[in-house]
Amino acid sequence: MAPTVTPSAKWIAQRTRQNAKGILRRRMAQLKAWRRFWDSYRRYSELPDSNASLEFLYPCLGDDTGTTPVEPTYFFQDAWAFEKIVAAHPERHIDVGSHHRFVSFLSKVVPTTMVDLRPLQAHMESIGFVEGSILALPFADASLPSVSSICVVEHIGLGRYGDPLDPHGTEKALEELKRVVAPGGDLYVSLPVDDVDREYFNAHRVFTEETLLRMFAPFEIVESRYIYGYDFVAERRPGGGVGCYHLRRPAD
Repeated sequence: MAPTVTPSAKWIAQRTRQNAKGILRRRMAQLKAWRRFWDSYRRYSELPDSNASLEFLYPCLGDDTGTTPVEPTYFFQDAWAFEKIVAAHPERHIDVGSHHRFVSFLSKVVPTTMVDLRPLQAHMESIGFVEGSILALPFADASLPSVSSICVVEHIGLGRYGDPLDPHGTEKALEELKRVVAPGGDLYVSLPVDDVDREYFNAHRVFTEETLLRMFAPFEIVESRYIYGYDFVAERRPGGGVGCYHLRRPAD
């Protein structure tokens, strides 16, 4: 039986202060957004021909930013995988658990089947959907020419998405992905990289590149790219980031 871990009073106090500061920052930002909204409404309602009515107010707070907000991980990794797969133009592509927006775009230019534990709420004719687990993919050994699983394997085994709890979930997921790729076939994955292996329970794991090379074997790395904040680069840097890997199974 695993030992019970009890957080220390110091750790609890630190997290409480951090949470309180975060709540205060969000509340202050909301207050400023409401002030901007009411000032904008007042000025608009004073314009000639304005039909601004209190009955039909629809506040959209926080959209008046100086730049277009971007979540860099999905912005870069999805575009990278999309470009690679479209360029390869496989007769059939299988995606396992990646973001539905990425899959929807890809399915418009490459015949794509999506595999996920959770069925899609919306239907799109170009997407073939198969309900299944990354730990037991419904495909024969060495049968698929092109497979992707973007920002997925680092979560497996931590219970976040209803999958079984397993300290070796990531390794098992990668082994299952590799199992179904045909000789000479391509596998596209992304996952967090750092200077040490870490596990953030219920969220994700991070890995050193040395650990990843071991888990990727015997697949070869065709290309690796890295995301560090708003930089998308070809070289590994110190510290935490996201690695995007194009892997290929050796031909028999």
